[in-house]
Amino acid sequence: MKLTVTSRQDKKAKDLRKEGLIPCIIYGKHLSTSLAVACKRNDLIKKYKEAWYSTPITVSGDGIDQLVLIQDIQLDPVSDVLIHVDFLAVNKDEKVTTEIPVKMIGESMVEKLGEGKIQLLKDFIEVEAFPQDLPHDVTIDISAIKTINDVIVVRDLKFSDKVEVLDDPEQAIVTVLIITEEVEEAPVAAVEAAPVAGTAPAAGTTPAAPAKDDKK
Repeated sequence: MKLTVTSRQDKKAKDLRKEGLIPCIIYGKHLSTSLAVACKRNDLIKKYKEAWYSTPITVSGDGIDQLVLIQDIQLDPVSDVLIHVDFLAVNKDEKVTTEIPVKMIGESMVEKLGEGKIQLLKDFIEVEAFPQDLPHDVTIDISAIKTINDVIVVRDLKFSDKVEVLDDPEQAIVTVLIITEEVEEAPVAAVEAAPVAGTAPAAGTTPAAPAKDDKK
């Protein structure tokens, strides 16, 4: 996966954005200095949707040819528009640590029967691997959830033997939220105070006056 970038050439970030470009920074422990670059907004958004944080991208242009991972994105707090991206420079012969998104597929009998609702407790799994061995995502088939007591934990996830999972293997990833039906009950005091046909008034109380008959 490739992304074309250009040097910022001391242009201000707001001027780049007016030209339809997104300012970016490339940094990494093996780089002598960080690289300030820019790339076309639409190209970057497309690559972000395809790569997310877990798939390496080769950024090239203006003498730059570097393998990177998307490390962070910055959105405008008001408009929610993409305004800046951080790239982490990586080497294909050096392992990196990153987060792999979790995706659920299938249908659980628990939900189908209306007994409970599937809960995804953790969106990402932290792993370590060489960049080229990083999976794009990890899939969980929730059809394995057959009762309200079933739980899927980290060790149940399937990864290549080239990928080391760093999260606690016993940490729950998917559980079932039990659905309960609330039955509305009349207040106890109101029920106890309600008169019962054919019973005498309680001691110390005054019987209700009979209704007046308007007929003469």
